[in-house]
Amino acid sequence: MNLPEEIIEISGEFIKLDSLLKFAGFTDTGGMAKTVIALGKVSVNGEVCLMRGKKIREGDVVTVEGVDAAIRVKTREER
Repeated sequence: MNLPEEIIEISGEFIKLDSLLKFAGFTDTGGMAKTVIALGKVSVNGEVCLMRGKKIREGDVVTVEGVDAAIRVKTREER
């Protein structure tokens, strides 16, 4: 199933999974992100991920069960 993708630009080399979910607006708080991850409702590149501190890098795709969109991470271009 192909979900529409939301591109999230990050300024560093990576962003932690729980921070990404909050930053992208998939959860309202960091605590909610932690819970969603612990319940096995988050996948990174098609595999369930239970590590809230997982480093998400450019090109990774994150999906959340029950959300009809995916997050694709892109590194912001330096000027």
